[in-house]
Amino acid sequence: MHECCAGADNALMNTRFALLFCGRRLLLGTLTAWTLLLTPATAAADITAFFGAARKPEIRSAKGLSLGITLIAVGLEVEYSDVSEKPADAAPRLRTGMVNAIVQTPTSGAQLYATIGAGVYRESLGSTQETNTGLNLGGGIKMGLAGPLKLRLDYRLFRLRGEALHPTVHRVYAGINASF
Repeated sequence: MHECCAGADNALMNTRFALLFCGRRLLLGTLTAWTLLLTPATAAADITAFFGAARKPEIRSAKGLSLGITLIAVGLEVEYSDVSEKPADAAPRLRTGMVNAIVQTPTSGAQLYATIGAGVYRESLGSTQETNTGLNLGGGIKMGLAGPLKLRLDYRLFRLRGEALHPTVHRVYAGINASF
């Protein structure tokens, strides 16, 4: 028994002391947890330049640029992509500007991610042109190369609204991603 409890009823004083001691521990633990939860996490930004291919109706080259910002595992990404036209195969040029929500693993070596978003597109083939909205869904992996550089492999499924010649487009790409 603690020395301050000498001469008192042992059972009653032990209970009071235990409650007081445990209460202080609980309060300290709660304050520590809240401090950790309310401390702002560092945000990370990255940029990706990519080259790849889109298919349907024919395989065509794709290139683009994306800029993203994440807070631990959830983020936002803005992307521009340009898929080339193949007039001989009646394959239109497709330019997209999308804003995507991204969820990724908070790891440093390799990060798996999933993304979903919406934006605008312009599809053109010769003198035919359609501009409207579209949705996309995809995912991929970012693998560490050296320092802030990563290799990014990505797959996207686009659903184009309006009178698109090809309302569903699949795109894959490889890109260099740099964090800053």
